[in-house]
Amino acid sequence: MKKISAIISAYNEAGTIKDVVTTISDYFFDEVIVVNDGSTDKTNEILTEISKFYDFKYIVLPDNKGKGYAMATGIENATGEIIVFIDADLSNLTEEHFSQLLTPVFNKEADMVLGQANETLINYSINPFKSFTGERALLKKDILPIVEKMKHSKFGVETLINLYYQSEGKIVKYVILDRLKHPSKFDKTTTPQAIKELIKEGHQIALTAFKNFDLITSSLKDKLKI
Repeated sequence: MKKISAIISAYNEAGTIKDVVTTISDYFFDEVIVVNDGSTDKTNEILTEISKFYDFKYIVLPDNKGKGYAMATGIENATGEIIVFIDADLSNLTEEHFSQLLTPVFNKEADMVLGQANETLINYSINPFKSFTGERALLKKDILPIVEKMKHSKFGVETLINLYYQSEGKIVKYVILDRLKHPSKFDKTTTPQAIKELIKEGHQIALTAFKNFDLITSSLKDKLKI
């Protein structure tokens, strides 16, 4: 049986981090890693307190390095052969969600599984951003080659991973995580701040795609057999 590591990257998620970490710690993961990406709210206080009662590896980054760096740090500290990434701002997580993400990887039906919460602003079936989801399961050995690139990708990390897997011809499967809630920027902050954050993240995604254009051309050449 392959060992499973769950990785949670958190930045200022005091409102949900306790429920997410305690829920994951209650289930069948061999290892839970929480990376606090320089949070300035009560995230550290909450995680320090619950670490007295739950067994998880807690890593604190003194400064906010970005989601890509936090995820890469989690990978570098993971001992499992399978890695599951879980966002820190989710609600209604269940064992069924974990099973949906992991089963296709265990059964070798997919190299990476992307899970989309269906309690979101945009319906899953028409959501153009579903490939950016933070809920994903994959083999550690497959993602190791891009760990260093991940450190510099910030919010473009999902774009980087997706491009890399596509360029390598990996099989990717999408699953709907029923009743799982993932809040939008507008749910978490004011409208002006949400727009500001979305513009910033969009820039990081575009920059990541530009910097990794070789992965796009590699994928096209493979499809066209050039």
